[in-house]
Amino acid sequence: MLIGFDLSMALPFLDTGCYFPEWQESPDSAKALWSKVDAICDDDLHLNATSFLNHQQTSRHFRHGGGHVGDLFTGGIGRLREVERHQRITGQANSASCFNLVGAAQVGKSSLTGMRMLHQLGGTIPVWPFDPVPDHGPVIVEIYTTVAALAAGLPKGRSKVRDRAGLKQALTRLNTPTPARLARYDDHSTDALITAAWMKQTAANPMLWNPPVMTDEIAQKEGWTFGVV
Repeated sequence: MLIGFDLSMALPFLDTGCYFPEWQESPDSAKALWSKVDAICDDDLHLNATSFLNHQQTSRHFRHGGGHVGDLFTGGIGRLREVERHQRITGQANSASCFNLVGAAQVGKSSLTGMRMLHQLGGTIPVWPFDPVPDHGPVIVEIYTTVAALAAGLPKGRSKVRDRAGLKQALTRLNTPTPARLARYDDHSTDALITAAWMKQTAANPMLWNPPVMTDEIAQKEGWTFGVV
């Protein structure tokens, strides 16, 4: 079973050699980061990450809503992981920085929530590329739905599907039958169906599990987006 979560499973590290420069307690690996986020947010219900974003040290690195910008936020689009840099260079995707919490494209809040979830799983399900891929059973990967949409033939910049005809066309390109009529054709539902079909079709491709530019250090510090090569 291949389980995809549309969020970033770590923060940028390689660009500065640290997740949070100027913080002595900054974690040194992605799994240590998950643990730190969950510990700081222990009193936040429903995997909320508000306490982490309000923390005296970590808040300095984020662009927050309401015009508040941490003094260590780097400006521009914010810091990027190596996989996000690579996506932008190759045109495979256009990921946003997790340190930017403003706008429709922001993914920082959901990513921190996801890190809490990954920590609380406690290793019961392997998470690629931090853990070895098992011979059988479930494995979790980070996904970016635009990668699947492009593979389904949807045009770059217009990859959202909001009707049955568009969904049928995309799934046909992925050799997948169209499901029964949905109650509503919003892009959340169609993104999930198209990405699931793409994951099923491509999961056996060994290159996706061993991207040439992903080093062991990148894998353990920052992770990688499944499907980006």
